[in-house]
Amino acid sequence: MNAQTLIDCHTRIKPYVHNTQVLSSRLINKEVGAEVYFKCENFQRAGAYKMRGATNAMLQLTEKQRSKGVVTHSSGNFAQAVALGAQSLGITAHIVMPTSAPQVKKIGVLEYGGRIYECEPTLEARQNMADTIAKDTGATFLHPSNQLNVIIGQGTAAMELLEERPNLNAIFCPVGGGGLIAGSALAAHYFGNGCKVFGGEPFEADDAYRSLQSGILEGNETTNTIADGLRTTLGDVNFPIIQQHVTGIVRVAEEEIITAMRLVWERMKIIIEPSSAVTVAALLRERSVFKNQKVGIVISGGNVDLANLPFHASR
Repeated sequence: MNAQTLIDCHTRIKPYVHNTQVLSSRLINKEVGAEVYFKCENFQRAGAYKMRGATNAMLQLTEKQRSKGVVTHSSGNFAQAVALGAQSLGITAHIVMPTSAPQVKKIGVLEYGGRIYECEPTLEARQNMADTIAKDTGATFLHPSNQLNVIIGQGTAAMELLEERPNLNAIFCPVGGGGLIAGSALAAHYFGNGCKVFGGEPFEADDAYRSLQSGILEGNETTNTIADGLRTTLGDVNFPIIQQHVTGIVRVAEEEIITAMRLVWERMKIIIEPSSAVTVAALLRERSVFKNQKVGIVISGGNVDLANLPFHASR
């Protein structure tokens, strides 16, 4: 793994993904006391950065593997990314989704031609069903966050951000399964000018924070967070990368996530999902640490269930 690996990946996926906009807000800059640059992966195909890793992984399958399809498990964004990427490449996509996944994300998978299999909302149930489908169909399993080809693909968002803003002091990413922050940390390591990477994580699903503290992979006793994309846990592939290249993780409360989400909707007039708002909440919580710095935030996605908005609870 070196800088060329990321460059090659970026070249490979370019025809299939958007180089998304980098936006800023004078009002949010004033609120934080720093220059904040938002890499808007909510404008990405399928509505989230996951398109990058899914596409990179599928483009490296053999013709025989492609002919038998792919299978994954996901609460929504990786599910949609695999379905759309597979549709673009003429591959059958089997998607295992927990019954608790937002309806808007299930609709997206179906619109992109994915075949949905519902399971109980536990990681064990998701993996078991995916393994069964792989065995029955011969489909190749794509992990949402714990395969190197997926991690490298996710890192191209931060790579593009650093191309546009090369003097960032820090980049914030949300932390769920760990693929985005691991890929972003690699991008910052190879292309950043001393740029540090931080994670934002809900207190209600803080396995990454605790894993970094203990040095071993920790689980979650609860995943009772509005940030549905962050209810998963780190894996054995991305955790060593995170240990080596991530500076720290900031945990935030549910009310902080809702407040940050509302702030971006109101001030920037863009739709971001709760998982993305976690990073904004983390920066707001630690604003004194980043005062007068240049900070990048990867807005991971914009797939929101509009029938279940949380804002009424924040006032």
